[in-house]
Amino acid sequence: MTRLTCVLLLFLGASMVFAEEPHPGAEAFVERISAEHGLDPDEIRAVLADARYQQSIIDAITRPAEARPWYQYRPIFLTDTRIAGGVEFWRANRELLEDIAEEFGIPVEIIVAIVGVETNYGTNTGSFRVIDALATLGFYFPRRAEFFASELGHFLSLAREEELPVREVRGSYAGAMGIGQFIPSSYRAYAVDFDGNGRRDLWRSLPDALGSVANYLAAHRWREGEPIVVAVSEQPEDLDADFGMSLDHTLGELAEMGIRFEGDGLPDDMPATLVELETENGHEYWIGLNNFYVITRYNRSPLYAMAVTQLAEAIKEQAP
Repeated sequence: MTRLTCVLLLFLGASMVFAEEPHPGAEAFVERISAEHGLDPDEIRAVLADARYQQSIIDAITRPAEARPWYQYRPIFLTDTRIAGGVEFWRANRELLEDIAEEFGIPVEIIVAIVGVETNYGTNTGSFRVIDALATLGFYFPRRAEFFASELGHFLSLAREEELPVREVRGSYAGAMGIGQFIPSSYRAYAVDFDGNGRRDLWRSLPDALGSVANYLAAHRWREGEPIVVAVSEQPEDLDADFGMSLDHTLGELAEMGIRFEGDGLPDDMPATLVELETENGHEYWIGLNNFYVITRYNRSPLYAMAVTQLAEAIKEQAP
């Protein structure tokens, strides 16, 4: 056998392996995930072979609602219909919600508002197959491929743990599932069996779904009785400081910067950050506190956290 023949055979062999991969990098994924999660490699390969690339998923994740300015984002969720839906949801599930609130120390209106924003109180839990969503983003969306590939591994483990039909489970374009829209790693880490039937079902068990939302917030250190935001009444035009969601400042430091706010009685050493929201006529400002930060652990956008906060307030005002 000549050297050229050997090279050609090696090239053809490598080409055949690559051609057999249902997605680019699939075999490396199989090796990594089987080792990390203790899953059968052939079972992973079978699922990947059935997972389909969906361009609509790429399109959706590149234009999320959170990329809009506040004046366009807020009207999506702060509507009379959604507020009334939250009031009715509270009324219909009062006893359950109060039990969960007492168990986890999370206000009822916050639990209701989160499922209101996420799935309109469970009426829209997503239409994409989760394996399609996570495979599309894990193999074809380089900017966040590592994260979504990891979530695909968690989903395969979750399907085994909770006996889910892996090829049938549906969720959002980002692979979030159930009434509270948990990504697989969060499902595994924070979902609870609140109805006590031995399973954590975030689609059909309202106790599990709502209890899991509350447990998620509690696990991220919600502080019972503390406010979420305080309104800014006066702010200097030029601020020589960077503000993010990590609460790198205190109320006292913000006051020293000339920021005036409606937070009488709150301690100066309370961690805080300045939240800037774009309106049609400029900007409005709020001070986000610990519980605001906790809501952003559910969704990393300050717009999301503010929408949940304001929807919760509106629902509470009209609640029975």
